[in-house]
Amino acid sequence: MALFESYERRIDQINTVLNSYGIASLEEAEKITKDAGLDVYNQVKGIQPICFENASWAYIVGAAIAIKKGARRAADAAAAIGEGLQAFCIPGSVADQRKVGLGHGNLGKMLLEEETDCFAFLAGHESFAAAEGAIGIAEKANKVRTKPLRVILNGLGKDAAQVISRINGFTFVETEMDYYTGEVKEVFRKSYSTGLRAKVNCYGANDVTEGVAIMHKEAVDVSITGNSTNPTRFQHPVAGTYKKECIEQGKKYFSVASGGGTGRTLHPDNMAAGPASYGMTDTMGRMHSDAQFAGSSSVPAHVEMMGLIGMGNNPMVGATVAVAVSIQEAADAGKF
Repeated sequence: MALFESYERRIDQINTVLNSYGIASLEEAEKITKDAGLDVYNQVKGIQPICFENASWAYIVGAAIAIKKGARRAADAAAAIGEGLQAFCIPGSVADQRKVGLGHGNLGKMLLEEETDCFAFLAGHESFAAAEGAIGIAEKANKVRTKPLRVILNGLGKDAAQVISRINGFTFVETEMDYYTGEVKEVFRKSYSTGLRAKVNCYGANDVTEGVAIMHKEAVDVSITGNSTNPTRFQHPVAGTYKKECIEQGKKYFSVASGGGTGRTLHPDNMAAGPASYGMTDTMGRMHSDAQFAGSSSVPAHVEMMGLIGMGNNPMVGATVAVAVSIQEAADAGKF
């Protein structure tokens, strides 16, 4: 019986990657991780219980590669995990074309590096999963970081930002854009809880100009766009404009285009079939992103359809960070 979904379409590529690191088989990869005291299979299942079998095995392969490479820092382990995820991309698929596996590894690496100070969910208001994912990522990443990672949400509409803050216990930050000076000013702030949730700042913008100004205000280093409601009106223009201005200022900024709209959803401009016809949301993502994910932020089957693995993109970011942190903890304990 096959170990995981689409086994026959993936295994040759997986074995080629494993063999390049001196690993003979999937079973040997699993043994390498278990010998280091890791239970990657159940760790991944614990993050998204409805994920497919191929998700757990992809992370087993990634973790084994990290150990073989001697990646003792979580950030380096995350990049190696990306190689494992990429090995699971079905050849010729959207995920394979976009190098989504490597993108996930690079994103995890960025969140674990001390140089990354602020992580933003663009249009986070439109995704409760993104909001909850932000909390989990920050919590895991800070286990191995000296300086805590700041997490913000930046979306369209001040009322929406306050509602989401109130429901999730975030800190609502109301701003006012001065279009004469080009500066954004904070006019009101309210925390709807205490502790970790209150550390997440949630902003609402009236337009793209204010959205970009908020990105500068928080000095965002890494962001993920959503694609739920206003992808062409807000999140992609904000990310693209902010990226241009960061380049002009000599500032590093890692932009990820994510969400269902960059995969397969029924936006009016995304109705046709095939990887060449995803429409304007997909095109805009390609214009600014350092990594472009494919498929749903939360639905495993949707990401599987794109040719990666059966796990939502948001849980996958959490899994990359969590497994990478476990690898560093194993290295610190002298397990490899």
